[in-house]
Amino acid sequence: MSKTVKNILNIFMILLGNSVYALGIVMFVLPNGLITGGTTGLALTMDHFFGFPISVFVMIFNVSMFTLGLFILGKKFALTTLISTFYYPFILGIFQRFPSLANATDDKMLATVCAGIMIGFGIGVVIKAGASTGGMDIPPLVLNKKFGLPVSVMIYLFDFSILILQMLFSNIEQTLYGILLVLIYTFVLDKILTFGTAQTQVKIISQRYKEINNAIIHKLDRGSSLIHITTGYLENEEMMVLSVISNRELPQLKQIVNDIDPDAFLTISRIYETRGRGFSLQKKYLEQR
Repeated sequence: MSKTVKNILNIFMILLGNSVYALGIVMFVLPNGLITGGTTGLALTMDHFFGFPISVFVMIFNVSMFTLGLFILGKKFALTTLISTFYYPFILGIFQRFPSLANATDDKMLATVCAGIMIGFGIGVVIKAGASTGGMDIPPLVLNKKFGLPVSVMIYLFDFSILILQMLFSNIEQTLYGILLVLIYTFVLDKILTFGTAQTQVKIISQRYKEINNAIIHKLDRGSSLIHITTGYLENEEMMVLSVISNRELPQLKQIVNDIDPDAFLTISRIYETRGRGFSLQKKYLEQR
């Protein structure tokens, strides 16, 4: 894929992510009086206390945070947030002009789940495209750079602080739905960020390691490594086969190992990203020496 095509695809993903995010807010959060974290949560607070239009506040806040990020985090970071900074409040205002979007559901639980899925998906797509949604994403990064505070901890702290602000004009039910909403979109965001990159790592210890290794290479078409190990009790020198496979290939691998050596020692681990030949790079077949 050429650099130009990749950049165009990334821009499309950023626009898509922000659009889904804004649609979730307009369809489910605003009509059902839900509370949430982030810039939108601040905007809901300003709207309640001062009647400040939500899309206008989001635009002003995003531009302010963009300026802060530009001076403290640098031009490279600012460029990745430029599109989201201006596009999100713009598309949010556009969606608010269609009253029919607000009639999706009156069920608060359904609205919370749908909003959480859409917000988590939207933010996840933007981040996977190598960008940022701007707004409340920026203060944790600034604090991390200036004071070394953990970004993830600061994000949670800001989100729940914003929820607490909204508790001043929300009842207990709204507060509980708000907490559930944050938990759902955080969970979905994590899944989106690891989608398509998660793999399974297997470690196999067997006297018949050569046969198992050959089966992995020729039957599964996967690479492998042979690692020298020493057993803990008898201190015997043995070989371990290490391989990374897709989740769908795991049952086949287990069957292969069981057929060759039912007594083989097998450990299976979930890994969240694999890069390199055969995964992020195209396979290259070399002749054996």
